[in-house]
Amino acid sequence: MHKNCGRNKLMGNSRGQFRSRFGIIMAAAGAAVGLANIWGFPTQVANNGGAAFVIMYLVLTFFLAFPVFMAELLIGRYGQANLASSLEKMARNQLHKRFAFVIGFGGFLVAALVLSFYVIIAGWMMSYAAEPVARMVGLTDIAHWIVSDSSLRSILFSTVFMFLTFFIIQKGVEGIEKWSKKLMPSLIILLIVLISYVLTLEGASKGIEAYLSPDFSRVFEPNLIISALGQAFFSLSIGGGLNVIYGSYISKKENLIILGTQVTLIDVGIAFLAGLLIIPAMYVAQAQGITIFTGDGGLVSGPSLVFSVIPNLFNGMGTTGLFLGLIFFVLMSIAALTSSIAIVEALVAFVVERHGIGRKKASMLIAVIILSASTIIVINIGWMLELIVTVSSQYGNAIVAMLSCLFVGWIWHRHEVLEELRKGNDEVENSLFWKVWPWYIKFVCPVGISLVFFHSL
Repeated sequence: MHKNCGRNKLMGNSRGQFRSRFGIIMAAAGAAVGLANIWGFPTQVANNGGAAFVIMYLVLTFFLAFPVFMAELLIGRYGQANLASSLEKMARNQLHKRFAFVIGFGGFLVAALVLSFYVIIAGWMMSYAAEPVARMVGLTDIAHWIVSDSSLRSILFSTVFMFLTFFIIQKGVEGIEKWSKKLMPSLIILLIVLISYVLTLEGASKGIEAYLSPDFSRVFEPNLIISALGQAFFSLSIGGGLNVIYGSYISKKENLIILGTQVTLIDVGIAFLAGLLIIPAMYVAQAQGITIFTGDGGLVSGPSLVFSVIPNLFNGMGTTGLFLGLIFFVLMSIAALTSSIAIVEALVAFVVERHGIGRKKASMLIAVIILSASTIIVINIGWMLELIVTVSSQYGNAIVAMLSCLFVGWIWHRHEVLEELRKGNDEVENSLFWKVWPWYIKFVCPVGISLVFFHSL
């Protein structure tokens, strides 16, 4: 144990840091903003009563997900390590240390499960981005193959996506910050360009109405609430240790409350913009004769909406549609990449810091394990993909988050939490955040998460 503590201490002293506030915000927002926002959020909105879901999502994001998000950032900056090691530094006895490891290892497993399906979906996004390029240069047969249901195609593009992710994180926090500062602004610009065009098309106004006019009778539907909570946690990357490891790279001079609020607002803002693109695009497609909804109001395509409705919409626009399709799926690929960087970093940091393995060796080990798991999912995709998505994103994230809240609220000493918050914010003790957050994370968040979780069972 003494050797491990010495090694962790050495690594904590030598670990990198984000160099600029803009870099911190872009990296943390990149971790939060991913396919859960641009793909998952609009799909959930369309499946769960439109604006009614948006309202519940916003409520749960700010009243349950945001406090937990702040707890994870605090854990990381205080512990200067992965989730398990950071929590162990707060422990007061051996039982606490074991509980800390259970939470940390649980977060590691959740992150690994998320990544195992995430790289598959991200690979599909990349293949759909490559398809219009192949058509433009006359490679029609290849264009058809790279958007087919071929297992080989899925494995190939998953491998390419994983390679890109590891290429970016190989230099650690410096590489993450550098690429986040490039990718996130590109994502926002592409999103705004597409929204500006789609809103000019016939049928878009009906989509806006469906998106922004709530049916209040549906706001408290149990299934809607469960879906909204899962979406809020998944979109802020809560429960997998991602925010903890990014928190460990944040300078002690930064005001964590302001930083966390800014990242949450960016995350919610991009999710809202994604809905402003996808929901009107669905109604535009409907105006063009494409079937979107079933008789009872559900989506015909469900989660595969982005791979059926959107390509069909762009295919009906001729040459313009080719370019729009390229832009859209490049946007989706960037969103996937910014999140996968954070997931992989959390996994690699856990292996490096807990076992003393070199960064490159740990990265290769994680890559092989994840790609192996992804291949198994692809081969059994008919039943396995949905199972892994549900277990990891709807249940796993919530369980780890709830346990983290219990640890921070009941085991971590209040004065140590206050001292950590004071770094970068001398007046925090007098703030509304400090008057509410400690008891909120201790009582409200664990009870709220557990009630929703047990109801869903």
